[in-house]
Amino acid sequence: MARRASSRLNPGIIIGAAAAIAVAIFAGKSLLEKKSPSFGDVKNLSIDELLENGNSLRGNEYVVQGQVDEKLQWTTDRGQLVSVRVETPGGDEFIGIEIPPAFNKLNIDTKQKYAFRVKFRQGGIAVATDVNRL
Repeated sequence: MARRASSRLNPGIIIGAAAAIAVAIFAGKSLLEKKSPSFGDVKNLSIDELLENGNSLRGNEYVVQGQVDEKLQWTTDRGQLVSVRVETPGGDEFIGIEIPPAFNKLNIDTKQKYAFRVKFRQGGIAVATDVNRL
């Protein structure tokens, strides 16, 4: 006499499917929560304009993307000043960016790439208003 096939699902298949769904949800959530490397509503800084007359940029906001070359100064009450290496068609240029004390909890590492949203104040000094690690 022939045996009847079992109509029950194998528990291994159920566990495997549940694990695959959990991995897909976790991966999708982490991709959606990832910070944007640039700030879409602000235009990129023209290094030529900055070098020509940085004072003319005061009051405007720009995005600067580059590698932190060196930490020049840091105090808890004034924030920090970093040198950022920016790639340009004519070669690398260095820009000083002041990072206010509001960002003291960020661990700004040298030799790491960042996107800075900066606003220029009197004298053409770039002050960070937002920071994203790339």
